[in-house]
Amino acid sequence: MAIAAFAPTTAGAPQGETKRGGRTALFLLIPCIAYLALFFLAPLISLVLTSFQAPRLYGDIGQYDYAFRWENYADVIGEYWPQILRSFGCALAATVIALIISYPLAYFIGVTMRRYSLAQSLLLVLVVAPFFISFLLRTLAWKQILSNESPIVHALQAVSLLGPGEYFIGSPAAVIFGLVYNFVPFMTLPLYASLERLDSRLLEAGSDLYANAFTTFRTVTLPLSIPGIVSGTLLTFIPAAGDYINASRDFLGSPDTSMLGNAVEANFLVLQNFPAAAALSIILMGAILILVAVYVRRSGTDELV
Repeated sequence: MAIAAFAPTTAGAPQGETKRGGRTALFLLIPCIAYLALFFLAPLISLVLTSFQAPRLYGDIGQYDYAFRWENYADVIGEYWPQILRSFGCALAATVIALIISYPLAYFIGVTMRRYSLAQSLLLVLVVAPFFISFLLRTLAWKQILSNESPIVHALQAVSLLGPGEYFIGSPAAVIFGLVYNFVPFMTLPLYASLERLDSRLLEAGSDLYANAFTTFRTVTLPLSIPGIVSGTLLTFIPAAGDYINASRDFLGSPDTSMLGNAVEANFLVLQNFPAAAALSIILMGAILILVAVYVRRSGTDELV
């Protein structure tokens, strides 16, 4: 009898606390929801609506009316498909090269230097140090270093890596180089965070079982670092695909290396073709979302999305 009398009270208390906790959490989320609605959802809706606009009859350049003109998407794909392919091709190449560079670096910092905390901290500072300098300034500095009259270009010509009259600036290789340089820290830090948590006893167990270094890496280190690889490649590929600075003729690129970001910039700021620029932006976002979803699903790290 006593147990039955107290049962509703003890069972009902957690439910009430859960409801109050849910209301409190919802209340605390209001600023975040308002921020996302104001600074993400509203601009995104405006961008989508702009992508369907049609030129105003008898209007000046840059004057458009809201309409559902689906032809805008077909027009920009037909006109800018080389830039679309070049954007994803350069971003993929830069991501692969950045991974090849960053994985040994992250392993050295996170695993090899684990016993030397001071040296490890110093190396991490060196990795993040470029963030303290403007993205534009860093890219502009490389433009000066790799200019046509620089000793580096003359050395490349001397060893026949560049032919007579060929220059590095304005080539696809220069654009990929700039992307790799600017986004290597975005690849290194997630890899370091993943490898730094690697239990050294697992590596020792591999040695105790007479596995060579390559087998230990293939069966232990690499599988456990997959989340870091996925995070790093996403943080590198996504901004690289939309980059417009490195491929710009004002920095490391030329008209022959223009990417999707350069087309968006030109249509927005120069041509004032706002529907085309908005349509290109939507295409870029949609393609990246599809690629990321497929990549994450195939890599088995769905929890990252």
